[in-house]
Amino acid sequence: ELTPAPAPPAQVREGGASGSDCLIKTIRSEGYFGMYRGAAVNLTLVTPEKAIKLAANDFFRHHLSKDGQKLTLLKEMLAGCGAGTCQVIVTTPMEMLKIQLQDAGRLEAQKKMLETQAHLSAKGGAQSVPGSATPGRPTATQLTRELLRSKGIAGLYKGLGATLLRDVPFSIVYFPLFANLNQLGHSEAGEKSPFYVSFLAGCVAGSTAAVAVNPCDVVKTRLQSLQRGVNEDTYSGFLDCARKILRHEGPLAFLKGAYCRALVIAPLFGIAQVVYFVGIGEALLGLLPGHRRD
Repeated sequence: ELTPAPAPPAQVREGGASGSDCLIKTIRSEGYFGMYRGAAVNLTLVTPEKAIKLAANDFFRHHLSKDGQKLTLLKEMLAGCGAGTCQVIVTTPMEMLKIQLQDAGRLEAQKKMLETQAHLSAKGGAQSVPGSATPGRPTATQLTRELLRSKGIAGLYKGLGATLLRDVPFSIVYFPLFANLNQLGHSEAGEKSPFYVSFLAGCVAGSTAAVAVNPCDVVKTRLQSLQRGVNEDTYSGFLDCARKILRHEGPLAFLKGAYCRALVIAPLFGIAQVVYFVGIGEALLGLLPGHRRD
């Protein structure tokens, strides 16, 4: 039985036409656990990231409110802007390391594919492909040490500007939307909404904000990839990256992964809001006098 020819090298990064196609190709080239590459970094840093984001939003909302009065939409957006700015302290290195770990598997799969094509071309496709020695995939610790050694602390913050351009608009959309959706579950003034209302509000607000800022996430991911595969573009900055994506792949390229991001971020923020519901924000803020969540 004939097997399909491998995709051209230029298509290796974005070869999947859909999430399911990408899933199948990832499992085929890297195995089932290839889907979890970079998960350890997320598990380690996602808790402080969400804690900073939620606590910072509460902090700014508290200081922008006057005598406990309901915040205007503009002030809610300002509080979200402050929260998104604070969280990049953790988000940028977390995303940086996660992307490098995921890229290691992608580039190794591409290298093997190119070696297979070259060998079959040279031998007429009759012989089996000899195994080639490939360096072991790096760990998050090794990547961190290498980046610190070669580029200093700035190495972990490559793509900081792009991360800000994603996370600040995300928080500007997310927090006002969540606050107003969560408010719908208040039975009486001053009471918290039931936990399931906070969960649903977090899911809806998170997925909406994720789709809204997905173009910035696409650009950020490209900028934070330190290594390039065959025929992949290099970028000098955010605008250069956006222009090249638009020119070579069209406007729909900025929506790649939006569906998957919405599916992941919806329950993530729903769960985060439920956990936060028990009063973690007040604890992190030091039980500020007169503080309460709006």
